[in-house]
Amino acid sequence: MNDLFETQREMRHRREAAIRRGVVAVLDIGSYKISCLVLQFSEEEPEAGAADVTMPRMGSFRVVGVGTMRSKGVRFGEITDMGETERAVRAAVIKAQKMAELRVDHVIVSFAGGRPRSYGLSGAVEVEQGEVSERDIGRVLASCEVPPYGRDREAIHALPVNFSLDHRTGLADPRGQVGAKLSVDMHMLTLSDAPVYDLLECMKRCDLEVAGLSFSGFASGVSTLMENEQQLGAAIVDMGGGSTAISVFMRRHMIYGDAVRMGGEHITNDICQGLQLSYDDAERIKTLHGGLVATGSDSRYEIEVPNPMAQWENDRRMVSRSELIGVMRPRVEEILEEVRARLDASGFEHLPSQRIVLTGGSSAIPGLEELAGRILGGQVRIGRPLRVQGLPQASAGAAFSAAVGLALHASHPMDECWDFEMPVDRVGTRRIKAAMRWFRQNW
Repeated sequence: MNDLFETQREMRHRREAAIRRGVVAVLDIGSYKISCLVLQFSEEEPEAGAADVTMPRMGSFRVVGVGTMRSKGVRFGEITDMGETERAVRAAVIKAQKMAELRVDHVIVSFAGGRPRSYGLSGAVEVEQGEVSERDIGRVLASCEVPPYGRDREAIHALPVNFSLDHRTGLADPRGQVGAKLSVDMHMLTLSDAPVYDLLECMKRCDLEVAGLSFSGFASGVSTLMENEQQLGAAIVDMGGGSTAISVFMRRHMIYGDAVRMGGEHITNDICQGLQLSYDDAERIKTLHGGLVATGSDSRYEIEVPNPMAQWENDRRMVSRSELIGVMRPRVEEILEEVRARLDASGFEHLPSQRIVLTGGSSAIPGLEELAGRILGGQVRIGRPLRVQGLPQASAGAAFSAAVGLALHASHPMDECWDFEMPVDRVGTRRIKAAMRWFRQNW
């Protein structure tokens, strides 16, 4: 029991060691594309009279390489063909390495699969010495009772979101403060174990060491939410190709995560069937002419599409934009209705702010903001990731929110429960350790 969460701590040590060496990569595994960013960290100059400082300044990184590849072998954010996914990941990483002119060994990975499920945990202990210490933090985290969420699921995030000391609450870090009773509220996110195992195996085949694993909804929230949204409460809806990741933030922490197993590819498939087009033609027409809110002129706006029954090369057919909107809108409404159901289940309506931020590649569909406002309610906006140094303009769109969020998280990591020493005689600790067994098995 003394090696509790040893491999999770080792993951953070790997990340810190890679940052000391100056290079780490982030990898977003999506159903439509795989994105890789190579980050180069600069060293912090030591203060006068201080010992040599080798750790980089928090946030002092620059994007020096970008690689994207059409995703293959991934569906609903989960790997379905290991060989195809391995080749796509290798291609994206090699592309980013060539641009950066650097070799990458460590990657931080995000994905939206695994049917995420959230749990709110709480615990309380008496402060031993009257002043909260690191040991007290570990004890109160270990006191959290973990529900029996099933042997086929694994914990990926365990974030302490709020500490209370006696009658004071809303404490981000109670260490060093005086009190008698310390309480904590923790959010734990679990995933189905098979998609996680497959992802780890794919990284091994690509000769990459995993220095972190994250839910893409969490990463997107880190990069797209503004300061007041993270503090007062906001929901992130990351509309990807095969799935739509949902996360809710409050007081700068993720307090809920889920996913809808539908995304942009389902809209494209509807166009394929509704207009009798190939997938590539449907994707092109969706990107160039798609929309969700019809106007009077859309019935007169004609789009030339390939004719599968053509007798010669120039035999084309025409469809109106209103027809295209009529095919796309029902599927988007279905996705948004599912998102609304997930948000209702999370208790989102009780937060001080009901701001909803849409991001991801599919959020670029014209009219989505207006339609989402009608279905989801509250204030809705389209979110783009924060600008980071060195990121090309072509990679600064909403489709790269998760990748940029991973980069920001790498430079400013949040504390998770396995970053603290925990006593081994706690029941909650033993349960969490059993839940994290896959780290020891795979790394």
